[in-house]
Amino acid sequence: MKKLVALCACPMGLAHTFMAAEAIEQAAKKAGYEAKVETQGADGIQNELTRDDILGATMIIHAIAITPEGMERFEGCEVYEVELQEAIKNADGVIKEIEEDLGL
Repeated sequence: MKKLVALCACPMGLAHTFMAAEAIEQAAKKAGYEAKVETQGADGIQNELTRDDILGATMIIHAIAITPEGMERFEGCEVYEVELQEAIKNADGVIKEIEEDLGL
């Protein structure tokens, strides 16, 4: 199965972080991916991605407005960074665009 992992984070870590996470999860499932989305916000890190999660991913998305904690986990991986608003408004399009770039 195709796997998608994502990291969502914004300065306040409230609504936009979780709206982006939900949009990505829903779009990923619609596109046939098993999805795991980490959020970094006011309540700390939730659903933390492991290095194994990251290395096993077909697609890695960062929907961020800040530099999140633990970026070293992604070293050597192809990460697609998008704005939080883009993920919220058009997660389906984001995934399709990345799939085209990856040749999927």
